[in-house]
Amino acid sequence: MAKMRAVQVKAAKSDWQLVEIDIPEPKPRTVRIKVQACGVCHSDMFTKEGLFPGTQFPRTPGHEVVGIVDKLGEGVQGFKVGDKVGVGWHGGNCGYCDNCRRGYFFACQNESAITGITYDGGYADYMVAPASAVAHLPEGLSPEEAAPLMCAGVTTFNALRNCGARAGELVAVLGLGGLGHLAVQYAAKMGFKTVSIARGKDKGELAKKLGAWKFIDSRSEDPAAELAKLGGAKVIISTVTAEDAVAATLGGLGTAGTLFILGVPQSLTVNPGMLVSGSQSIKGWYSGTSIDSQDTLDFSLLSGVRSMNETYPLEKAAEAYDHMMSGKARFRVVLTTGN
Repeated sequence: MAKMRAVQVKAAKSDWQLVEIDIPEPKPRTVRIKVQACGVCHSDMFTKEGLFPGTQFPRTPGHEVVGIVDKLGEGVQGFKVGDKVGVGWHGGNCGYCDNCRRGYFFACQNESAITGITYDGGYADYMVAPASAVAHLPEGLSPEEAAPLMCAGVTTFNALRNCGARAGELVAVLGLGGLGHLAVQYAAKMGFKTVSIARGKDKGELAKKLGAWKFIDSRSEDPAAELAKLGGAKVIISTVTAEDAVAATLGGLGTAGTLFILGVPQSLTVNPGMLVSGSQSIKGWYSGTSIDSQDTLDFSLLSGVRSMNETYPLEKAAEAYDHMMSGKARFRVVLTTGN
């Protein structure tokens, strides 16, 4: 049987292993993808550390996958061999249970799946995914450009287009890293009055280059006070995990403003009185479905939004992951297979 390379975790908290295994066969309603690029995301730690309940090992992580449809399982419609496609965090849904009918695909009772956790992901030459998890890749985006859009991209794009702000209203993006540099671009391209908040004046030039209307250095300025001077933010998109940084922006929400949590701090202290008096709210946002991924890719191509990446070959996946987890990766890290 034909073989392929895959990077596996043999057990929770174990070291990465580059192994040679059989190329998998697609089951009904699934497609086999020849992987070209796969982003290395912080959420891959759920696989590496065995943090997600029920994870079965060995497991190949990777949920920012771009490649070419190589083989179709029985009953697949809408895809053909040779199609360029992507697979994100959302790993498929049944389309029939109550949760699916109401749009809560991540809570699907029958076929709920997470790419790289409940089935093998894209740290490999080939992978098999449910057809319901797959999005078409438009011409004009390279695999390396598109891969991070399958998680970091869809998370920020989807949050912004569902945030309730209208073009011309003030939207602040907290953080200018892997998520933040994409959120600033999307917010600007959507027509929001985009304010970038990050630590260090040296980030100001980049923020403006990405489309920010104004930059706030949270190291030397009070972000809440600066946002209040501008009339208060309709929306704050928080892409960081530092509780103090998130808390420092809350006072900058305008009346009926909303803080969207994309990065996840361990805890967050909130003054309920402030929320009540200002009719404000805090909301979490969590990726999107394959249709959302499709929209993200199309909008990115149309508007010129691009991820800033560091690339590694598949065989250096362990080094790439460590680089990402160390915080030394400025934006996104992508593995390439040479396929």
